Amino acid sequence: MGRQDEGSRSRLQRARIAAVAARLMAEDGIADIALARRKALRNLGLPETAEMPDSNEIDAELRAYQSLFQGQEHGAELDDLRRKAIDLMVILQPFRPYLTGSVLDGTAGQHAEIDIQLFVDSAKDVEIFLLNRRMDYRHSEPRSDRAEAVFTLCLDDTVCNLVVYPAQAERVTFKTRGGKVRRRARADAVRKLLPGPTGEPEHG
Repeated sequence: MGRQDEGSRSRLQRARIAAVAARLMAEDGIADIALARRKALRNLGLPETAEMPDSNEIDAELRAYQSLFQGQEHGAELDDLRRKAIDLMVILQPFRPYLTGSVLDGTAGQHAEIDIQLFVDSAKDVEIFLLNRRMDYRHSEPRSDRAEAVFTLCLDDTVCNLVVYPAQAERVTFKTRGGKVRRRARADAVRKLLPGPTGEPEHG
């Protein structure tokens, strides 16, 4: 009985942490799940040794929160982010661009950043391309050992990260820290996620 009680308390605590982390991600625009978890711990006054929810649990809570509290507003913001991503991917077509992250999977919050993967022989080619087009950017720290560089720029007040990988890495399946396959999509596939003129999903 004691072990059952302990297990129930552990599940309840994980659920509380996941719910607070999801709210922080939705309302404050925190994109890093690990950071959201740490902030949730502090908000709840729990020790760092507390059992933490995994990324799948937080992702489920985030989707539920957005559906319940943000509804149509979230949908409109998400569509806008996806349109901006498509515009940028069209410009970056020579570098095999793919949209990934929260803008693709639908969990992007109000202050979400657009993450686009590029697959090229040399990151220098991307940098020269941006310079020639007079697109202002800054260098950011790669979040993955596979990435050769990250160029961060702003598109109508939206932060966009161009994550550059070697060309051969395009055939590699990337995974999140939680072990899930990291989805990615070309511009044509992203267009199909947008509503058509009648509000129905576009096809073709």
